[in-house]
Amino acid sequence: MAGYLTTDQKKITSKKFLDMKKAGEKISMLTAYDFTTAGIIDAAGVDSILIGDSASNVMAGNSTTLPVTIEQMIYHAHSVARAVKRAMVICDMPFGSYQTSREDGIRNACRIMKESGVDGLKLEGGVEILDTIKGLIDAGIPVCGHLGLTPQSVHKFGGFGLRAKEEAEAMKLISDAKALDEAGCFAIVLEKVPAALAAEVTKLVSCPTIGIGAGNGTDGQVLVYADALGMTQGFKPKFLRHFANVAEVMTDGVGDYVRAVKDGSYPNENESY
Repeated sequence: MAGYLTTDQKKITSKKFLDMKKAGEKISMLTAYDFTTAGIIDAAGVDSILIGDSASNVMAGNSTTLPVTIEQMIYHAHSVARAVKRAMVICDMPFGSYQTSREDGIRNACRIMKESGVDGLKLEGGVEILDTIKGLIDAGIPVCGHLGLTPQSVHKFGGFGLRAKEEAEAMKLISDAKALDEAGCFAIVLEKVPAALAAEVTKLVSCPTIGIGAGNGTDGQVLVYADALGMTQGFKPKFLRHFANVAEVMTDGVGDYVRAVKDGSYPNENESY
């Protein structure tokens, strides 16, 4: 059954995120988009699983996150939530589901929470969407912010490059982070910003910061699981470390399967009824 009681001491919650920051314990987060993968990642001990709108790239092969729909995000989020026992499950609100109005944002957020069973939602943007974020929090929905490189604004930025290099954008990011923190966000993702700036923001806000391409001064880190496990081909930005080579293992396994089928050794007598 999707959804968990916050009285379950084994379950990571938004309150636990804040406790972890206070205790100086780093927060680990990975993405997942399906039941099987989410179950493995959760059992391995990750603190949080994000159903990122990166599903648009990883699962559907799109070049940006913009095409993924709210229905598709609910499908992926429901699949993940059903598998997870311990990690906090957070779902991205997709492009177009909250930018049009505060009312649309609250309505779509409530729908995602009801139909997916996740524990919280993530939205990209700062003061421009602050009223919507406050509306979600007032409705009882834990909200994770997202600043720096916000992939839903890729066309505005003109690419996926480093953000907040210049003083004006850096000051805006700091102002946005403070506003999100004061509004009640339980965490803020900082993507592809200078490490010194991310460390400064981390000290200025009471909620945890989760970095991706933002150095080691944040309160936690997040990566796309397919990138971290070496499944993604031809994608190796500076911040990415491969913690496994799943693509090689899968290729070898599929090759062994094909050979066994071709030479007739699979299935053998013990594998037949």
